[in-house]
Amino acid sequence: MAEITPTENGPYWVRGEFKITLSDGTEKVTEDEVWLCRCGHSETKPFCDGSHNAEGFVSDNLDMRERE
Repeated sequence: MAEITPTENGPYWVRGEFKITLSDGTEKVTEDEVWLCRCGHSETKPFCDGSHNAEGFVSDNLDMRERE
């Protein structure tokens, strides 16, 4: 089972066992962790490359807190 945590002003932190299918059909299966881009500026999408820092990405995690 995977656990997905949106980080404040950063990527989604995904942990556990899961599969990611890339746009070219390549499948990445992992039982570890990955950081997925939320800002849209990463050069390694869907994975985070830290671009959110330079771009000044600001997330609004309020919706997530209200659902808990």
